[in-house]
Amino acid sequence: MIDGVVCDICGCPIPVALADHLTIHCEECRSGAMQWDKGRAAALYAGSARRMILSFKHGDKPDMAQALGHWMHRAAGDIIARADMIVPVPLHRRRFLMRRYNQSAELSRVIARLSGKAHRPDILRRVRPTEMQRARNARQRMQNVSGAFIVPARLQGIVRDRHILLVDDVLTTGATLNAATAALRPYRPESVSVAVFARAASSTDF
Repeated sequence: MIDGVVCDICGCPIPVALADHLTIHCEECRSGAMQWDKGRAAALYAGSARRMILSFKHGDKPDMAQALGHWMHRAAGDIIARADMIVPVPLHRRRFLMRRYNQSAELSRVIARLSGKAHRPDILRRVRPTEMQRARNARQRMQNVSGAFIVPARLQGIVRDRHILLVDDVLTTGATLNAATAALRPYRPESVSVAVFARAASSTDF
């Protein structure tokens, strides 16, 4: 699990102790690659954490969400505390039918229950199927998910002035979470933050 000083935007560990009042960003996030406001990760995408998330995501083990969600709740406690609603990154209906569950929604449900926050899996909809991100570079990943998400018209007013926490399983290049954030921004949320179980050390890790 990730401990110590972390990047305030993506949650990756930073091997230097800085004063608490300073904004702490890793090199990648200083470049402006991530479009949300704050982010936290429970673990690095390596070793046992990598095996756990792959088993959870592809091994038909939705019950693992309980343990993974507890770790995420602990790691992201500061940004969960200010959230008005917990919103999972949605699957397209085709992939949902194949997998039978949305791993992000399973995690967000646990976090919402532990925190007492509103769970809103309806806020974002994935309107077109996308190819698997694996083996794609950063630019290809961004193109793959660009425009993939919308906020349904009847829910657009709910987003305004709210602190929204997006939940996903793994953060690599940030392409998927950037696309989800982009879908929310036109409706003027107060902030968009993200929580993931695992943060890849580089964009080639997953």
